[in-house]
Amino acid sequence: MDNPGRRGILRPMDTVIIGGGLNGSALALALAGAGLDVTLVERLAPDIRTDPEFDGRGYALAHASARLLRAIGIWNAVADNAQPILQIKVSDGRAGEGPSPLSLLFDGAEVEESPLGYMLEDRYLRRALQEALDAAPNVTQITGTDVTGHEVTEANATVTLSDGRTLTAKMIVGADGMASPTAQRAGIGRMGWSYSQTSFSCAIAHDRPHHGIAHQFFMPPGPLGILPLKGNRSSIVWTEDEAAAARISTLDDDAYIAMLRPRIGDYLGDFRLEGKRFAYPVPLSIAHRFAAPRVALVGDAAHRVHPLAGQGLNAGLKDVGALAEVLVTAARRGEDIGRLDVLDRYERWRRFDVAALALATDGVNRLFSNDNTLLRMGRDLGLGVINALPGLRRTLMREAAGVTGDVPRLLQGRPI
Repeated sequence: MDNPGRRGILRPMDTVIIGGGLNGSALALALAGAGLDVTLVERLAPDIRTDPEFDGRGYALAHASARLLRAIGIWNAVADNAQPILQIKVSDGRAGEGPSPLSLLFDGAEVEESPLGYMLEDRYLRRALQEALDAAPNVTQITGTDVTGHEVTEANATVTLSDGRTLTAKMIVGADGMASPTAQRAGIGRMGWSYSQTSFSCAIAHDRPHHGIAHQFFMPPGPLGILPLKGNRSSIVWTEDEAAAARISTLDDDAYIAMLRPRIGDYLGDFRLEGKRFAYPVPLSIAHRFAAPRVALVGDAAHRVHPLAGQGLNAGLKDVGALAEVLVTAARRGEDIGRLDVLDRYERWRRFDVAALALATDGVNRLFSNDNTLLRMGRDLGLGVINALPGLRRTLMREAAGVTGDVPRLLQGRPI
């Protein structure tokens, strides 16, 4: 269904965004807030995307990502449900044996950008985005409809929908996931590989408070993230090799929790599953290009990295901030926003940062996801050394908060 009052209105737009997930929705609001006309196409109906029931999904939002949400006008709607991340503890060890004595503590009190970030449940973020989209006067939503094709010319881009309608715009944004049909139609390939790992995610309710502390526990099969949610609840991101993951996927909820207990330990007291369980393959996948004539890619359509640092959504929101700034600035100059020389500015802005993130997550995963004795000694010593160097520790915290480098205005909390 389309926006109330906008059914069938397919007049030329500045931008058509394909994919109404978190990144696509945020980009639509960012562009619309700066005066551009946007059409957002999403195959799922709004009631499916805004189910109020908690399904176990949550996101780690860096400090800069929270600034972007504030700048596009939705932070006030989610702030009461956002759990501040006050500290991050990084350790190495084996399931059932606890962490090694040498570990690393990031304390938000040591930097100006405190808290380090927030944990926010999926249901609150999606609902806030949808409500803001419904209220935006220059956003047309077309939902429950697939995109079946697109063509570009020197003058514009045309998108064909599964119901036979067509849309015309100056450019198209693919926010349609790692298998992005938009990228495929634009002739953009991908590079990457599988880590032969599976990432499980769920939420638990526990007896003891988490005190706003996030834990990253590296085990030989893969990392375990324990991330604080509001109340005595935590979001779990648990990575295993594919063989073990295949067995774990067949377990009932009680057996699944029994597998988690020795990995988490007893610092949270007794705990139980809350919401659903999810499992995802863990690849590295980066598009060869983030832009083509009249086409740009954001989020998973542009890049997918290892989830160990919880940077997937944050990297997507950096794309949103950078692309929105490039397009709005070009439009104000009277430039054609779909021209490749304009979109190349976005590609150049994001390419290095994405490559650095991919290399960092790949390297850390390979270093820690093994049980080699010499490597264990070296990485534990490394964690201890970093913990003993306040200057380096603060630099890493600011990097994780997303406030270093050439930061888009929206991620600084400033309007475009």
